Amino acid sequence: MLQERVEGKWLASFRRVLALNGIGKGTQVALLHETQSRPVLVHLAELALYDLGAEFCMIQMPTPAQNAPVPVKSTGTSWAIAGNRAVIEALKSVDVIVDCTVEGLIHAPEWPEIEGAGRARLFVITNEHPEILERTEPKAEHAPRVEAGIQMLRAASQMRVTSTIGTDLTIDLRDAPCGGTPGFGTTPGSVAHWPGGLCLAFPGKNAVNGRIVMGVGDMNLTFKTCLTSQIDFTIENDFVTAIKGDGIDALHLREYMAAWNDKNAYGMSHVGWGMNPGAQWVSAALYDKRDMQAVEFRAIAGSFLWSTGANQYAGRYTLGHFDLPMRNCTIALDGQVVVREGVLQGALAA
Repeated sequence: MLQERVEGKWLASFRRVLALNGIGKGTQVALLHETQSRPVLVHLAELALYDLGAEFCMIQMPTPAQNAPVPVKSTGTSWAIAGNRAVIEALKSVDVIVDCTVEGLIHAPEWPEIEGAGRARLFVITNEHPEILERTEPKAEHAPRVEAGIQMLRAASQMRVTSTIGTDLTIDLRDAPCGGTPGFGTTPGSVAHWPGGLCLAFPGKNAVNGRIVMGVGDMNLTFKTCLTSQIDFTIENDFVTAIKGDGIDALHLREYMAAWNDKNAYGMSHVGWGMNPGAQWVSAALYDKRDMQAVEFRAIAGSFLWSTGANQYAGRYTLGHFDLPMRNCTIALDGQVVVREGVLQGALAA
């Protein structure tokens, strides 16, 4: 069993990554966490900020009550700030928010106002065991390839995703906001998370159509499980309209999505691919669920990642959410293959 204590090697990793995020002597930082945050992550971040000479404060919020019809996991939407004006104003006035909340602020309702103030950048340390963070540590050399992938998405009109087991999905990328992160950022308003290494697009309305077939070994990150049976999805004008499959994987997914009683839970959120060479599929077999937030599997190099749930750019909001990374897919942008059967191609390859 892994122990959660401050190890010298993990503290060194935190120092390196915070420095990569432009934190040094005199940088004004707010270390945000909540009562259910993983204590060792808060402790490591605190010590690393001190060692780097940052001018930092620590803000702890109570973890809010659970009021959804089913457990809410791995959403990127922390409700811990709960609209607290004092906290919002404090976060708007710093250079960097080091985010150790359980779910993270990336899709939190307060983030657009904080981002709009034009100063703070967000660095999310996801709720993983430090050993996972150590192994997926972002590196400066990752940035050029991630940026190349983001630029390819921005220049493309269409993404097509296929696989040998039946996936054939078409995504209209025109006017779709595109982004991603190598796991660090240094400009005001930037958003980064650790583990990082993603290239993503948020399609607009009536932009996604086709079929997705998830196979054995693909992953359901909300449940933190590898599939043991196929799930066959029909996507029509951005919404999942059918979920076929006889195994427990399809059964659980159907029941969870239906529990929300919300059409938007079936909507497409984002699509893209992973770029982190340190992330590994087999890691899922080696950690207990409590050890991981499963962000590593969003970032596996060459994986196809699709997500259901909230998409603010399409005007859809819901707490129902799935991140669903897939192996062995081929991804083409305007006919140019950027991932072939799960392997990055060309300028994106390590």
